Amino acid sequence: MIFTDCLALTLQAKYQTREQKPVTIEKLSTAFDLLKFFIQLLWEIGALEEKQFLLLSQHLIEIGKMIGGWQQSMLKKNSPDTMQGRQS
Repeated sequence: MIFTDCLALTLQAKYQTREQKPVTIEKLSTAFDLLKFFIQLLWEIGALEEKQFLLLSQHLIEIGKMIGGWQQSMLKKNSPDTMQGRQS
């Protein structure tokens, strides 16, 4: 469910207006953090082999960087300085 929530939030943010995206991307970031937590929990209780966990972790780190970059991009695009430049 959390994985599909992340996918749905990503797709939703892709098609939203610039003003709507930051809230959805924040929800995506929170859901993704929860997904990472549960994957780590699976590894800690032995339901996930270390090799699988390490492979997943590499991908999760990259995806996390992408989400963080998307958040930063939206913050810059929606900052008051940037918005004033568009209105002038």
